Amino acid sequence: MSFTRRKFITAAAGGLVVLGSGGLLYATRIEPLWIEFTQLSLTLPRLHPAFDGYRLLQFSDIHFDGRFMDREMLLDVIAAVRTQQVDAVVYTGDFVTDHVSADIEQILGETFASLHAPDGVFAVMGNHDYWSGVEALRRALDAAGVIELDNRVHTLRRGTGTLHLCGLDDIWERHHRLDHVLAQIPDDGAAILLAHEPDFADTTAATGRFDLQLSGHSHGGQVNIPLIGPPILPWLGRKYHTGLYQVGSLIQYTNRGIGTVQMDWDLPAVRFNCRPEITIITLRSV
Repeated sequence: MSFTRRKFITAAAGGLVVLGSGGLLYATRIEPLWIEFTQLSLTLPRLHPAFDGYRLLQFSDIHFDGRFMDREMLLDVIAAVRTQQVDAVVYTGDFVTDHVSADIEQILGETFASLHAPDGVFAVMGNHDYWSGVEALRRALDAAGVIELDNRVHTLRRGTGTLHLCGLDDIWERHHRLDHVLAQIPDDGAAILLAHEPDFADTTAATGRFDLQLSGHSHGGQVNIPLIGPPILPWLGRKYHTGLYQVGSLIQYTNRGIGTVQMDWDLPAVRFNCRPEITIITLRSV
């Protein structure tokens, strides 16, 4: 069932009247801070047995802006990530919302510098990162030791086994070069693609080379109306907007993200029935 933006605004306004101040408080101050840890076990046919049990942590879409996501909230998010025992951490875009000030650059650099994993911390950029000041972000992340997979491949090795972590630069802003990524992947070993916008999964699947795509971007819609679903979703985040999908031989997982944005200037930034998410993925070989 589809809703126009105006119909949603009308429905949301009516809902807030019914729910009263308690409902608004929940949607703006409680659920946006109530992180859900999603545990997945995914079998990848090309995964070498040496990587059986390999653990990835995915998080996405912090949207650090000093307002809806301030420094203390960001520190809590990073602390939550650090509680998990994983082999690698991957971040799938949209570090910020609309501006990278000197303060935001410094805080992001300091907080991400405190994040470590045995095989590294990897990231790709999202559309908001390009709209906000991507070069300042890159300086901060590089100083923090985060490995940006901007149309690049990072190969992990365990004995004779390999696992390829691949990343696309942002698709919305047309900085992605899937051909460059494919040219870098060896013939053997499972390949995981980080791509901010999930609906690119159809193109990814068509190559036949990737086993898993990890994305963010949609925030799960931020508002998930029972029996209806999310009434507002962004471009390139409408088909595979939340959770797990099978797209041909490709597994697609779309993380709901951590932060929020205003879905309309007439509405506050809210989450309702769509908690922020950190995903822990255990990889299994056949």
